[in-house]
Amino acid sequence: MGKHLGPEPDQVARPSRGPLLKRIALVAAIVLVGFVSVVVGFSIFQHKSIPAVLGEMAGVKTPQEVFGKNNLLVLVVGLDYDYTDKDIEYSASARTDVIKAINLDFDKKHAYILSILRDTVVTMPNGRQAKVNEAYSEGGIKESKSVIANFLGTPPFDRYVILRSDSVKDVIDAIGGVDVDVKDSNCLQSKQCKNQDSLDYDDNWGHLHIHLKPGLQHLDGEKAVGYSRYRHDWCGDPCRSMRQDQVLQAIVNEARGNKLNTLMHLPELIAFVRKNVTTNLSQSEMVTLATYFSDMDKNGVVKNQLHMADNVTLADGGAAITVDPAEKKKLVHDMLIAPPTPQPTPDAMALLSIPPNTITIDVENGSGVRGAAHVVAAELKAKGFAIGHVGNAPGDVEATEIHEHSQTAFAAAKVRAALPAALHALAVVGDDPSATASSDVTLIVGKDLIAALNAPTTPGSALPTPTP
Repeated sequence: MGKHLGPEPDQVARPSRGPLLKRIALVAAIVLVGFVSVVVGFSIFQHKSIPAVLGEMAGVKTPQEVFGKNNLLVLVVGLDYDYTDKDIEYSASARTDVIKAINLDFDKKHAYILSILRDTVVTMPNGRQAKVNEAYSEGGIKESKSVIANFLGTPPFDRYVILRSDSVKDVIDAIGGVDVDVKDSNCLQSKQCKNQDSLDYDDNWGHLHIHLKPGLQHLDGEKAVGYSRYRHDWCGDPCRSMRQDQVLQAIVNEARGNKLNTLMHLPELIAFVRKNVTTNLSQSEMVTLATYFSDMDKNGVVKNQLHMADNVTLADGGAAITVDPAEKKKLVHDMLIAPPTPQPTPDAMALLSIPPNTITIDVENGSGVRGAAHVVAAELKAKGFAIGHVGNAPGDVEATEIHEHSQTAFAAAKVRAALPAALHALAVVGDDPSATASSDVTLIVGKDLIAALNAPTTPGSALPTPTP
């Protein structure tokens, strides 16, 4: 008998699973890298965001198909909160610290965001005059939706989103921070941005500590939220609302500018939504909206707020504010009901072919500077335009407005081109159905036009000094 050289039958060695698992992992990694490369390649080639490409691959429907309409009105509120004696956060009987009415326009792929200051006077269901932020504490989101829609004069809100106070902090941390140009109130309100003051405030009870110097900087969630909540100077709530919009825009910029970073942080973002957000948007609706708006144009977010007109004292002795009815009506129409359709940009030859004397312009003064409309009208007349009515606008405006009523193509663009270069990006409001003007174009002179005409590099007549 020969010597047995092999192992006993019950001792035969089995192949090691380690190399097999490594091969499987390697193949999976290659497939994953290939898939990501394909997605990124389509994203670059088609000029679409990565989420949009993923949505198309998954067969995600358009918002028009999902919601059966061309826009969606969404009420977004942020709840305030307090702390117990044991330093535990609670929001029982919470009021809404942040209130934003948002119109998601699917056709234009724009988001119009109208902010409402929390101390604004509204009419409650029982007829009582109260601050708008009380509606939530009295009847929850149902009462907030009803009261705010009645106040604005809009159709009922289609959806709502309720955010915890720390929600913005969590989402900013989830995407790795945001770039924010920190500004004091003088810079925000009057554009006087030299020699700005630092923002310093401590509230130990409210866990709010703000110590920021002016200027562009990268902020984590805690610092960004502190900046957005700051209102402890002469401007108060109006500037706080402007800071909130700054931070919101910074989040949008970060998500748009670093899409791969956003994609890599999806687990954190999903955890944020589950922890901080209460909404009647379904998960599939949120995916549809996120996919559709992920490649929105950089000018796709349009923000404004209802400005304070006056201080009032309520029946219970509380201080509140009112807004200008004319301004409210216009902003609601232009942002939430019928946003103006952007006009195509004409080429230089098309504008040159339009004789200025064929365009009649009404000039209205909304700048707060006495005599400004007549000065602007004289400047336009000197450039060959026909001048119609010259007078005052219903209220003051920051940004100059151009309203077109003409049958002549690009009439408003011709007028816009005659303004200082700093205003050549102004939007044109076209074909207002309520307009009864006999002119081709109505130009509402804003404070920005006054600043441009008075700039040292701008030739022409200097305007009068502002009326006190």
